[in-house]
Amino acid sequence: MTLAHRAGSAHDATAAAEATISTWRQMAGLCTPVIGARGVDVIFRRSMYLTGKTFPWLASGEEQGGSAALLASLKVSLTGRDADDAAAAGYTLLATFLELLATLIGESLTERLVSPVWAPSEQETVS
Repeated sequence: MTLAHRAGSAHDATAAAEATISTWRQMAGLCTPVIGARGVDVIFRRSMYLTGKTFPWLASGEEQGGSAALLASLKVSLTGRDADDAAAAGYTLLATFLELLATLIGESLTERLVSPVWAPSEQETVS
């Protein structure tokens, strides 16, 4: 499943932002039992920092506050761009998170851990 698919038929920055954040929340929920909430937060902030090198307008991973504040800032940053930029930044952010996670726990475990996020739902396979 891609972010574009998650965003649905709406091709706008808001849909891309919602798809990115929704995907992130699912991945974080799956990763937290393995590396802990703090581990997820650290990798996410590092992902934001690295993605910000390609997309300087993206919310900084060095912001103060918890994950909720960082996600709110991310949403504002993504919705303030055109749809293609928002989708590209969202994809890059999530891919960077997965790459960093794989360096920590290995590619195989990362794939198994987050595969439910990318698998099509039953509704999608029926249509």
